Amino acid sequence: MTQQNVVLSKTKSGINRDITVAQKPPPAAPGYIPIPRRRVLKNLEINGGQRINAWVDSMRASSPTQAKSTSSFAEEQSSWILRHPSALDMFEQIMDASRGKQIVMFLDYDGTLSPIVDDPDRAFMSDSMRKTVRKLARCFPTAIVTGRCRDKVYNFVRLAELYYAGSHGMDIQGPTRDSKYTKDKGEAVLFQPASEFLPMIDEVYNKLVEKMKSIPGAGVENNKFCVSVHFRCVDEKKWTELAQQVRSVLKEYPKLRLNQGRKVLEIRPSIKWDKGKALEFLLESLGFANCNDVFPVYIGDDKTDEDAFKKLRDRGQGDGFPSTFGGVETSIPPTPNTFPGVNG
Repeated sequence: MTQQNVVLSKTKSGINRDITVAQKPPPAAPGYIPIPRRRVLKNLEINGGQRINAWVDSMRASSPTQAKSTSSFAEEQSSWILRHPSALDMFEQIMDASRGKQIVMFLDYDGTLSPIVDDPDRAFMSDSMRKTVRKLARCFPTAIVTGRCRDKVYNFVRLAELYYAGSHGMDIQGPTRDSKYTKDKGEAVLFQPASEFLPMIDEVYNKLVEKMKSIPGAGVENNKFCVSVHFRCVDEKKWTELAQQVRSVLKEYPKLRLNQGRKVLEIRPSIKWDKGKALEFLLESLGFANCNDVFPVYIGDDKTDEDAFKKLRDRGQGDGFPSTFGGVETSIPPTPNTFPGVNG
């Protein structure tokens, strides 16, 4: 891992000033529960010579536009469950593995704490889910790790006692309200390893907004350190044009890279930083960098969360839980029952 620039500000947090980002993962800890690997979609490189139709094929593969038949969906669901046992079914085993250890919670936002919706500005968190996350944070250090802009997801969640890692972990802030898990009151709060890319991201955002005006249903979202091009509401016949327009902008910015999520193309800086690195940074900030008595739990539903799952496997600590079926979208929204034992 390479060291990154750090930008610090003066608000309350439990994040230490003196943090070395480059660190070799500690050896595997006893009690680690392995989660089977899922096939990770390779990043779509801007200058790798890949053709537009390869982009579109990849978009179709990860973002099916036609609903599966009931029997087909049932078969895929059954197969997926066999390969990925339910965390709820394994709850006792997980609790046994975490016994005597400090649990640290990491939660994705979209599709995990809120339902997937057509309009990303309306991905509201329910009051019952907010109440559950508040209770969770009273029990364990808790962080929201999201591709969203940190300020935007904070406005959705509105819980000052949490850690927030926006822009896929490129914008991290500790609690602005005292909690029993903050280490040094009044310490520096902000970590931004890609701050020099802000002007470039703004340029790309403005150009993509203009380009997408010709494509009905397309949406462009500025997530501060990354730009998201949403094609959830775009006719599949227009996907090729959309990919061409995105490429026409990005070919001028070799320092940016393109990644793909569910019905979204994400443009971000080409630095060695992702949700997995953010998880590692937060664990170090909390003082758990080389501890065997910590049990991190990560819950997320998108491809970008797999970086965090992999980091937990590499560290040999804790668990990562996909919160929906791999590659299969569902209309069933997440519920507070995702966190048994916290409610009531």
